[in-house]
Amino acid sequence: MKIVCRELTPDLWPDLEALFGPRGACAGCWCMYWRQKRGEKWPQMQGEPNKRRFRRLVRDGKAHGALAYAGAEPVGWVSFDRRVDFDRVDRAPSLACDDAARVWSVPCFFVKAGWRGQGVADALLAFAVRALARHGAQIIEGYPVKVASGSKAPAAFVSTGLEPMFAKAGFTTVAVRDRGKQRVRLVLK
Repeated sequence: MKIVCRELTPDLWPDLEALFGPRGACAGCWCMYWRQKRGEKWPQMQGEPNKRRFRRLVRDGKAHGALAYAGAEPVGWVSFDRRVDFDRVDRAPSLACDDAARVWSVPCFFVKAGWRGQGVADALLAFAVRALARHGAQIIEGYPVKVASGSKAPAAFVSTGLEPMFAKAGFTTVAVRDRGKQRVRLVLK
Protein backbone atom coordinates (compact mmCIF):
# COMPACT_ATOMS: atom_id res chain seq x y z
CA MET A 1 0.00 0.00 0.00
CA LYS A 2 1.20 3.48 -0.83
CA ILE A 3 2.26 5.68 2.10
CA VAL A 4 1.10 9.31 1.97
CA CYS A 5 2.47 11.91 4.40
CA ARG A 6 0.73 15.06 5.59
CA GLU A 7 2.18 17.86 7.67
CA LEU A 8 0.61 18.10 11.11
CA THR A 9 -2.09 20.71 11.65
CA PRO A 10 -4.46 21.10 14.61
CA ASP A 11 -7.19 19.48 12.46
CA LEU A 12 -5.11 16.28 12.31
CA TRP A 13 -4.80 15.99 16.10
CA PRO A 14 -7.41 13.17 16.27
CA ASP A 15 -5.28 11.14 13.83
CA LEU A 16 -2.14 11.73 15.91
CA GLU A 17 -4.04 10.77 19.06
CA ALA A 18 -5.30 7.59 17.38
CA LEU A 19 -1.78 6.68 16.23
CA PHE A 20 -0.16 7.35 19.61
CA GLY A 21 -2.91 5.52 21.51
CA PRO A 22 -3.45 5.69 25.26
CA ARG A 23 0.28 5.33 25.99
CA GLY A 24 1.23 8.42 24.00
CA ALA A 25 3.36 6.49 21.46
CA CYS A 26 5.97 5.31 23.95
CA ALA A 27 5.58 5.38 27.74
CA GLY A 28 3.60 8.62 27.84
CA CYS A 29 6.07 10.58 25.74
CA TRP A 30 3.61 12.34 23.42
CA CYS A 31 6.67 13.50 21.46
CA MET A 32 7.80 15.70 24.34
CA TYR A 33 11.02 13.93 25.41
CA TRP A 34 13.29 16.12 23.28
CA ARG A 35 11.31 19.23 24.27
CA GLN A 36 11.79 18.67 28.01
CA LYS A 37 12.94 21.83 29.79
CA ARG A 38 15.89 21.92 32.17
CA GLY A 39 14.79 21.02 35.68
CA GLU A 40 11.63 19.15 34.66
CA LYS A 41 11.29 15.65 36.07
CA TRP A 42 10.35 13.20 33.31
CA PRO A 43 8.19 10.90 35.49
CA GLN A 44 6.01 13.89 36.43
CA MET A 45 5.56 14.87 32.77
CA GLN A 46 4.78 11.44 31.29
CA GLY A 47 1.27 10.74 30.12
CA GLU A 48 -1.46 13.34 30.46
CA PRO A 49 0.83 16.36 31.25
CA ASN A 50 2.88 15.68 28.09
CA LYS A 51 -0.28 15.16 26.04
CA ARG A 52 -1.80 18.48 27.16
CA ARG A 53 1.44 20.34 26.54
CA PHE A 54 2.00 18.82 23.10
CA ARG A 55 -1.60 19.47 22.06
CA ARG A 56 -1.20 23.13 23.07
CA LEU A 57 2.04 23.39 21.04
CA VAL A 58 0.30 21.85 18.01
CA ARG A 59 -2.73 24.14 18.41
CA ASP A 60 -0.45 27.20 18.64
CA GLY A 61 1.63 26.15 15.60
CA LYS A 62 4.76 25.66 17.73
CA ALA A 63 5.25 21.92 17.15
CA HIS A 64 5.86 20.56 13.68
CA GLY A 65 5.91 17.14 12.17
CA ALA A 66 4.10 14.85 9.77
CA LEU A 67 1.83 11.86 9.86
CA ALA A 68 2.12 8.92 7.46
CA TYR A 69 -1.06 7.27 6.22
CA ALA A 70 -1.85 3.95 4.61
CA GLY A 71 -5.20 4.79 3.11
CA ALA A 72 -7.08 6.63 5.87
CA GLU A 73 -5.14 4.93 8.68
CA PRO A 74 -2.36 6.90 10.42
CA VAL A 75 0.65 4.55 10.61
CA GLY A 76 3.61 6.79 11.41
CA TRP A 77 4.89 10.08 12.77
CA VAL A 78 8.01 12.23 12.46
CA SER A 79 8.82 15.29 14.52
CA PHE A 80 10.79 18.23 13.14
CA ASP A 81 11.49 21.78 14.25
CA ARG A 82 14.29 24.21 14.90
CA ARG A 83 17.01 22.52 16.94
CA VAL A 84 16.73 25.17 19.68
CA ASP A 85 13.07 24.20 20.14
CA PHE A 86 14.22 20.77 21.31
CA ASP A 87 15.77 21.78 24.63
CA ARG A 88 17.03 18.31 25.44
CA VAL A 89 18.82 17.98 22.08
CA ASP A 90 20.45 21.34 22.59
CA ARG A 91 21.61 20.37 26.13
CA ALA A 92 23.06 16.98 25.18
CA PRO A 93 26.89 17.20 25.21
CA SER A 94 27.15 14.29 22.77
CA LEU A 95 25.00 16.17 20.23
CA ALA A 96 26.61 19.61 20.68
CA CYS A 97 27.27 21.88 17.71
CA ASP A 98 28.49 25.46 17.20
CA ASP A 99 25.66 26.60 14.92
CA ALA A 100 22.52 25.35 16.71
CA ALA A 101 20.55 28.51 15.92
CA ARG A 102 20.83 27.73 12.17
CA VAL A 103 19.94 24.04 12.43
CA TRP A 104 16.59 22.26 12.12
CA SER A 105 16.26 18.82 13.71
CA VAL A 106 14.46 15.58 12.94
CA PRO A 107 14.79 13.89 16.35
CA CYS A 108 11.95 11.40 16.54
CA PHE A 109 9.91 8.82 14.63
CA PHE A 110 7.05 6.59 15.65
CA VAL A 111 5.80 3.79 13.41
CA LYS A 112 2.80 1.72 14.38
CA ALA A 113 3.43 -1.94 15.16
CA GLY A 114 2.74 -4.03 12.08
CA TRP A 115 4.05 -1.26 9.80
CA ARG A 116 7.69 -1.26 10.92
CA GLY A 117 10.27 -2.27 8.34
CA GLN A 118 7.94 -1.34 5.45
CA GLY A 119 9.41 2.04 4.47
CA VAL A 120 7.16 4.25 6.61
CA ALA A 121 10.09 5.96 8.37
CA ASP A 122 11.87 6.43 5.02
CA ALA A 123 8.77 8.14 3.61
CA LEU A 124 8.47 10.32 6.70
CA LEU A 125 12.13 11.40 6.54
CA ALA A 126 11.86 12.27 2.84
CA PHE A 127 8.70 14.28 3.56
CA ALA A 128 10.37 16.03 6.52
CA VAL A 129 13.29 17.14 4.33
CA ARG A 130 10.90 18.60 1.74
CA ALA A 131 8.77 20.29 4.43
CA LEU A 132 11.83 21.78 6.14
CA ALA A 133 13.05 23.14 2.81
CA ARG A 134 9.67 24.88 2.47
CA HIS A 135 10.13 26.26 6.01
CA GLY A 136 13.46 27.76 4.92
CA ALA A 137 15.83 25.27 6.56
CA GLN A 138 19.38 25.22 5.25
CA ILE A 139 20.85 22.66 7.65
CA ILE A 140 18.95 19.59 8.89
CA GLU A 141 20.22 17.26 11.59
CA GLY A 142 19.17 13.82 12.71
CA TYR A 143 20.35 11.70 15.62
CA PRO A 144 20.09 8.09 14.45
CA VAL A 145 21.13 5.15 16.54
CA LYS A 146 24.21 3.18 15.57
CA VAL A 147 23.37 -0.50 15.90
CA ALA A 148 26.05 -3.19 15.81
CA SER A 149 26.15 -5.08 12.54
CA GLY A 150 23.78 -8.03 12.57
CA SER A 151 21.91 -6.94 15.70
CA LYS A 152 18.43 -5.55 16.06
CA ALA A 153 17.36 -3.01 18.65
CA PRO A 154 13.83 -2.79 20.12
CA ALA A 155 11.62 -0.12 18.50
CA ALA A 156 11.67 2.07 21.63
CA PHE A 157 15.46 2.35 21.37
CA VAL A 158 15.51 3.43 17.72
CA SER A 159 12.88 6.17 17.87
CA THR A 160 15.47 8.62 16.50
CA GLY A 161 15.92 6.45 13.40
CA LEU A 162 18.78 4.33 12.14
CA GLU A 163 21.96 5.40 10.36
CA PRO A 164 21.27 3.65 7.03
CA MET A 165 17.92 5.43 6.65
CA PHE A 166 19.54 8.85 7.06
CA ALA A 167 22.47 7.91 4.79
CA LYS A 168 20.04 6.82 2.06
CA ALA A 169 18.38 10.27 2.34
CA GLY A 170 21.73 12.02 1.77
CA PHE A 171 22.73 12.81 5.36
CA THR A 172 26.40 12.53 6.34
CA THR A 173 27.79 11.78 9.78
CA VAL A 174 29.34 14.83 11.43
CA ALA A 175 30.00 13.41 14.90
CA VAL A 176 31.14 9.80 14.90
CA ARG A 177 30.65 7.85 18.13
CA ASP A 178 31.41 4.20 18.79
CA ARG A 179 27.80 3.50 19.70
CA GLY A 180 24.53 5.23 20.55
CA LYS A 181 23.15 8.29 18.87
CA GLN A 182 25.15 9.77 16.01
CA ARG A 183 24.82 13.33 14.71
CA VAL A 184 24.11 13.46 10.97
CA ARG A 185 23.50 16.44 8.70
CA LEU A 186 22.03 17.36 5.37
CA VAL A 187 22.92 20.77 3.95
CA LEU A 188 20.26 22.03 1.56
CA LYS A 189 21.22 24.06 -1.50
